[in-house]
Amino acid sequence: MGASNQKTVLVTGGRGFVGRAVVKLLRREGYGVISLDQSEPSTADHANYEISCDVTNTEHLRALIEAGIDGEKIRGIIHLAAILPTAAQHNPVQATRVNVNGSFHLLEMARQFGLHRFVFGSSVSVYGTWPTGKAVSETDRIAPEDLYGSAKLYVEQLGDLYREHHGVEFVSLSIGRVLGAGAQSVTSAWRSQVFDLLGTDRPAEIVLPYVGSERILVTHVDDVARMLLILIRAPQPTYQVYNAPCESLIVDDLKREIERLNPKISIKLGSGRPAGNPAWLDCSRFKREFGFVAVPIFAQLKAAAKIMAGKK
Repeated sequence: MGASNQKTVLVTGGRGFVGRAVVKLLRREGYGVISLDQSEPSTADHANYEISCDVTNTEHLRALIEAGIDGEKIRGIIHLAAILPTAAQHNPVQATRVNVNGSFHLLEMARQFGLHRFVFGSSVSVYGTWPTGKAVSETDRIAPEDLYGSAKLYVEQLGDLYREHHGVEFVSLSIGRVLGAGAQSVTSAWRSQVFDLLGTDRPAEIVLPYVGSERILVTHVDDVARMLLILIRAPQPTYQVYNAPCESLIVDDLKREIERLNPKISIKLGSGRPAGNPAWLDCSRFKREFGFVAVPIFAQLKAAAKIMAGKK
């Protein structure tokens, strides 16, 4: 199904970090967007279809999909709503309800209403931990080590069944650590602070919880939004699963670059070692098929620092 037939899209988790970037990009590209999130919008915004909705509420989902936007039928779903890893470990019942049951309900809606394209925001956590030197591809073994990764894997397998038996064009994007301004994260605040604090005039400390010699997989939120846009409008993706293009950065290098861009910032490193996902990722499948070129994180940081300096 081509882009011309998919100009109205339902985005779940639309007020989350990645969701906000996706909704903004889709609207800029001329798509009609219904943005769903369990949280309430800061102001009533029904005109822009910012809707508070629990993805496990099938009746509410059905009513929204039936209504569409001004009579225009929804043609695709970008599913980003999820209970994140730390919260999932603390509340496995709620995590299962949202991450597994909610995803099942959305796939059922896609089947019932003929919403043929279903783009799923998955995670590199489906792979589990790998040796540092191994670049993990989509054909390597999958062995999630926590509830979050296990739920992502289950939904991928469920999506495969809906693709095979019900004609739902399910496609999954395995995403690494997402960086960028404005994430408002509590458990991984550094992912946004490295951008948000670049313009500070006062001494500021950012806690990056890893050993300096460790490698972490990172990607910028705007690049993730571009990848999801590609998948929702691609005429016919070749594969069901793609690794999202990302970078493997040495923590010490990231520390030095941020402190170089703004000497007022001090990066405090921790003793943690990234676990539950690879240190390297083979992203050639997505790059080759779609000709995708990501903007390097250091280039993103430099550009953000320049913009902030210009505002002073």
